Amino acid sequence: MTPSLLVPLVVGLPLIGAAVTLVAGRRRRLQVGVSIITLTLTFAIAVAMFVIVDAGTPLAVTVAGWPLPFGIVLYVDRLAALLVAVSSVVLLAVLLFSVGQGAADGDDETPVSIFHPSYLILAAGIFDAFIAGDLFNLYVGFEMLLVASYVLITLGSTESRIRTGVVYIVVSLVSSVLFLSAIAVIYGALGTVNMAQIAERMTELPDNVQLVLHLLLLVAFSVKAAVFPLSFWLPDSYPTAPAPVTAVFAGLLTKVGVYALIRTETQLFNDSDVNVLLLVVALATMIVGVLGAVAQAELKRILSFTLVSHVGYMIFGLAIVTEAAIGATIYYMVHHIVVQTTLFLAVGLIERRAGSTSILKVKGLFGAAPVLAALYLIPALNLGGLPPFSGFIGKFALFDAAAQVGTPLMYTLIAGGIVTSLLTLYALMRAWNLSFWREEDDSVETEARIQHLGGAPAAEEVSERRVIPRIMTAATVGMVAISVGLTVFAGPLYEICERIGSALLEPVSLVDLGEVEESS
Repeated sequence: MTPSLLVPLVVGLPLIGAAVTLVAGRRRRLQVGVSIITLTLTFAIAVAMFVIVDAGTPLAVTVAGWPLPFGIVLYVDRLAALLVAVSSVVLLAVLLFSVGQGAADGDDETPVSIFHPSYLILAAGIFDAFIAGDLFNLYVGFEMLLVASYVLITLGSTESRIRTGVVYIVVSLVSSVLFLSAIAVIYGALGTVNMAQIAERMTELPDNVQLVLHLLLLVAFSVKAAVFPLSFWLPDSYPTAPAPVTAVFAGLLTKVGVYALIRTETQLFNDSDVNVLLLVVALATMIVGVLGAVAQAELKRILSFTLVSHVGYMIFGLAIVTEAAIGATIYYMVHHIVVQTTLFLAVGLIERRAGSTSILKVKGLFGAAPVLAALYLIPALNLGGLPPFSGFIGKFALFDAAAQVGTPLMYTLIAGGIVTSLLTLYALMRAWNLSFWREEDDSVETEARIQHLGGAPAAEEVSERRVIPRIMTAATVGMVAISVGLTVFAGPLYEICERIGSALLEPVSLVDLGEVEESS
């Protein structure tokens, strides 16, 4: 088997797994086994592909035998292989977490007959978006993951989930219409949707036409990435979903949008300068997001706002447009996928142990659950950028790349990034202090210090305290270990990201794809 034949398996395996789990109905063990095997094999394939592309040229394959540039091209370079590998690990960990929750609680939160097929279709959509070689296939990947996410975000059919699900669906459809419209305009202007061919032909268009096409894609992808001011939908949509769904959404869905922005800026419009606009948007995203987090009293909403603010760091790095900055952005993207998912899993454990995710209600967890305290504290310090964690490494690399450019706007962004990091640490540590250190009989003075949070949106009422299954704890421990591994192995990983950054700034042409394999 030639190496290129591995490429379609990345999408094909999850789709086959989704079909099998759908046919299996309520045979829980079979569905769980198929899902675990599927994501494990996907991870192994991604690692194999990365070894291949890191040593040589990218892998490309056309689907159904149509020749370039007319066929659907699946394209795997270092970036795509790395993100598929990281995503499959995250999806597997969250799957194990949901298996433990389902075994303990039944099907109320994640109905097994619906959850597993939808989850694997979500995975297929994410993987397809990462390896898409043309804009229309990227659109298909987005739609696959969005259709699955519509189902997952409304699992349980509670009033709050249906209400926020409707908002999520409307925003996603608007974004999809914008993206599809952009594809139509690009095809009308250039006669192709193949990314390599778009990059070759873009310079033939007048500057004002290039700018319009550029902005159309930027707006469409910015909605998906939750970039300010198009991020209003996220803090209300994610917190109401079941814990494992929220975790995978927070870790991966916005990063697919960021990935699309990376491809757009480095390969399609590398000669079009909207960097100042991106820098301003990045600063606004960081500051507005973290200020929203500081004003929250509910753990999931705090994390949702920090999710928005930290997307700003990635846009910041992307707007610098140097090899060092792109490499730092990729490293920070991997860091954020892992750490944000881990924090949401930890909050899911807190919700089970305390019966709530409101920091106004949760008290005294340190003595009752010290392991849980550590599972929240480690990724919280990491996300806050405390040395020597990967969050600090990624932010320092971004700031260093900006300082090398040395413009006043860059130094303003550095200052904004430092403020955002400090406020993130403040919001997460305040939540940890109140939830874990505060005792049930704390004084009136302690309560008075947090009285200003009384008007913040409340968590969905959860009164029942439930046992935490070992598999849920094990999945969270595994993710914490991976997040620590990003620090321990920061050197080799950062070297990989630097190679990715260097390659992304070299435009891909149809000739560079070499002898493209055909797949039926």
